[in-house]
Amino acid sequence: MSQDERIHKTLRDILSRREGNSARRRLTIASSGSIDFSSNDFLSLSSSPDLRTAFLEELHKSQHVPLGSGGSRLLDGNSPYMEELEKQIADFHRAPAGLLFNSGFDANSGFFACVPQPGDVIIYDEHIHASVHEGMRLSRAAAKKPFSHNSVQDLAGVLERVCTADREMKQGTKNVFVAVETVYSMDGDVAPLKDILDEVDRFLPSGNGHLIVDEAHATGVYGPNGRGLVCELGLENRTFARLHTFGKALSSGGGTVTASKNHVLSTQAKYCSLFKAIILCSRVVRDYLINYARSLIYTTALGLPVLATVKSAYGLMASGKLNEAQRNVWRLIEYFQSRLQSFPRSHDLRILKETPESPIFSLVTPDPRGLAKHCQSNGFIVRPIVPPTVPEGTQRVRVCLHSGNTAMQIESLVSTIMQWVDEQGQQKQYSSLRTLKDSERARL
Repeated sequence: MSQDERIHKTLRDILSRREGNSARRRLTIASSGSIDFSSNDFLSLSSSPDLRTAFLEELHKSQHVPLGSGGSRLLDGNSPYMEELEKQIADFHRAPAGLLFNSGFDANSGFFACVPQPGDVIIYDEHIHASVHEGMRLSRAAAKKPFSHNSVQDLAGVLERVCTADREMKQGTKNVFVAVETVYSMDGDVAPLKDILDEVDRFLPSGNGHLIVDEAHATGVYGPNGRGLVCELGLENRTFARLHTFGKALSSGGGTVTASKNHVLSTQAKYCSLFKAIILCSRVVRDYLINYARSLIYTTALGLPVLATVKSAYGLMASGKLNEAQRNVWRLIEYFQSRLQSFPRSHDLRILKETPESPIFSLVTPDPRGLAKHCQSNGFIVRPIVPPTVPEGTQRVRVCLHSGNTAMQIESLVSTIMQWVDEQGQQKQYSSLRTLKDSERARL
């Protein structure tokens, strides 16, 4: 066997083991005409005539700008257009400055890999995104410590232990970075940002505690004109940085990190597609990232079509033209939640959260692939989410609502889900009856 054949056999064997664990991932294409209850396109901008018109007008106005960037930003890829867009986004989110990255993953991994210094500590929510884990893996921080998901009490315990173990933390000569998300993409629940900030300030009164908030799934849905939860709560001046991406509600792809002098990072990134992001931060942090964030330094800068899409989406948000879409999302959230409450209690399906906090709903079931397949065959796009993406025992079907959905579509989806639950119950009843009859025959 040649070396080439040997490595391919090794890779096939690994894939086969993943297949055996029902965890193998595959690329899929949704059937045309299916109703979307899966994507992160919360404001339905990907099919918006208004965004398309604004984008084409922006391209027409920018005929003097090259279509491609021509290189990394530190070489030939920077432009006045890009820097003006960064300022526009930073102003919109009420941040001092911003720095564009090619994706939210690049922004998070680049930030956490270079900003925490030797001796610093990173504390992170146990459900934090993989991009933060990637950055922490490359970080020079002395320690990386998780706390229980959304538990302010457990965070306080971790902060207390960190401060007790190293006197310099309490004295303010070393830094603690706390990484959370505004809305968590799998559970759809919301971080208690103000309570988290209060605990950080209580244990680190010298101002060396810095909250990093990923607002990827909050952009467009929360806050005035869709600015995100940090702006809704008025916490802009208590944040070190915020990450905003453009690939979800904004249908453009990408992300941003914003930071302020008072040390909290927030990432808003999931309303614009899958490319592009911005880190909103202080001017000093921006300059530092330009010098040390490898995910920015060693990659080609974004081209005009991507930048023009982001600019157009932000123009619609700033003008208030997306406010009705934002309100409609929340109307649909409340309607879907009211319909879910009519579900009978069943081992085959349970709703992960009692009250709606976001457009993301998790239907926990032992057979997520079966439920997803049933919905897909009835014309609904939903996806099964299984370990290791979510913890063992919490496999689920993830449902995302969008402004473009209707109450009638939700009603049809609910009926389809309830039909599947009924079928599961009937199958179990039949199986139990058959087992009983077999047992009776054996006694005879």
